[in-house]
Amino acid sequence: MMLSLFSIANAQGFAAGIKLGTNINKIQGQSFSDKFTYGYSAGGFIQVGLGKKWGVQVEGNFNQVSTDTSDRFSSLYKINSDKISSIKLNYLSIPLLLNYHVSKGIVLQAGPQYGILLSQTKNLLENGKDAFKTGDFSMLGGLQLQLSSIRIYGRYAIGLSNLNDIDNKDKWKNQSIQLGIGFAIL
Repeated sequence: MMLSLFSIANAQGFAAGIKLGTNINKIQGQSFSDKFTYGYSAGGFIQVGLGKKWGVQVEGNFNQVSTDTSDRFSSLYKINSDKISSIKLNYLSIPLLLNYHVSKGIVLQAGPQYGILLSQTKNLLENGKDAFKTGDFSMLGGLQLQLSSIRIYGRYAIGLSNLNDIDNKDKWKNQSIQLGIGFAIL
């Protein structure tokens, strides 16, 4: 039975592999700098074809988001921001992407992504309280080139949820450009 399931998956375009990349990101909000910073991404993917043109891709990625606070952070939250200028957030991100094969090797991708916050800069607030919510919901859209077992991708992610876990004075939302390469090993 397992062999027949694998045969069906292969016939429909099944692939699984690993991926590495970079995140060019920022957090929108008065509290943060308006410039993009860099982080990294590493993880794995599973692709399943749903006919000739359509398919789905599920991923599990470790994503690092880096950002800098702005001068407004200290005035909004009454904190000495000289101590805190750079913030690092680490997420386990799980995108569920719908793939549309435009032509041989060119795939458009779109879908939701849920990020689970694994760790954050702890000295952000004087009382040690967590400043960021533990979950982040985003939408992704982009392009993937499939060259045999190599996947080269570029995506834009826009955060839909407010990450601010302090109060509602300022809404914080992730934005990122994800660039990377993957290798299908199955």
